[in-house]
Amino acid sequence: MPTDWPIYACLAIGLGNGLVAGVFQSFSDFVMKSLIAAHPASGIEAMQWINRNVFRSLFLIMMLGLAPVTLATAIYANGYLAGPAVSWITAGAAIYLTCVFLVTLWGNVPMNERLDKMPPSAFETAGYWRTYGIVWTRWNHVRTLGSAATAACYLLAAVALP
Repeated sequence: MPTDWPIYACLAIGLGNGLVAGVFQSFSDFVMKSLIAAHPASGIEAMQWINRNVFRSLFLIMMLGLAPVTLATAIYANGYLAGPAVSWITAGAAIYLTCVFLVTLWGNVPMNERLDKMPPSAFETAGYWRTYGIVWTRWNHVRTLGSAATAACYLLAAVALP
């Protein structure tokens, strides 16, 4: 039974990624569409508050925490496990780190920071908001697919482990 912990770890990481994918998918599917459809100043202000409140959320802890967890699991798997599970775990970590963590850091966060500094009712902000809605959502699609693919990799790894 003590050797079963990698299976449970992969299941937990897969579940965590599934939850993160669900949040991202909600934004891609209807949250951003709704905010963009609202009066620009209203949508902008709502997004500014969402971006400020995310810092006090369980979601942020999970999303950021999965980066070192997937990396550590991949390092462990490559040193101590064998079989196809190692490839699934390694692929999952690579996908998460590039398509979720780095896209968040280099794509969505800089856009959020720029939007946060802008007054919601300003003409320039409304112009940026149109671009923001399109580009931010495209990056969010990448994060959605990345976290869903990572979830699949870790769940397949759990099944592949002896």
